[in-house]
Amino acid sequence: MAKEIERKFLVRSDEWQRETTSRKSFQQAYVASMEDRSVRVRIMDDADARLTIKIGTSALVRDEYEYPITVEDARELMTTALGIVIEKTRYTVDHEGFVWEVDVFDGIYRGLVVAEVEMKRETDRPALPAWLGPEVTGDRRYSNQHMALEDLSGELCHVLQD
Repeated sequence: MAKEIERKFLVRSDEWQRETTSRKSFQQAYVASMEDRSVRVRIMDDADARLTIKIGTSALVRDEYEYPITVEDARELMTTALGIVIEKTRYTVDHEGFVWEVDVFDGIYRGLVVAEVEMKRETDRPALPAWLGPEVTGDRRYSNQHMALEDLSGELCHVLQD
């Protein structure tokens, strides 16, 4: 069993773009969702697909199980999605020993940019890049699961512009 340990931040500027090391397009949907668990299907670059089960109530640490599936199966599962299919492009940025994932949302969440850093231990203290905005770890509104189940686009997409 893998543990997902991550912190999440809004992104204040586009300075991160000069430091990107990779880019991948995502479509993701939730086929099951409860307060403490979810089953997500994800298609990356229309070429790879994964089924992920996440369990836990902590905003910082959850159990995560991820399995490859065919793109065809993923597309079929997406037709059963609860709520909204999330569309985004994920960029990776290496910063002082940590890999940051910057998600630039499209579709109904166009304009929202969120950065996550995955850590090995809860006690890790990654250096925070200057382009980060406020931390939103634990703010359920910025959980992809929550965003898929409720249309929060009017509330979330312009938060740093106000």
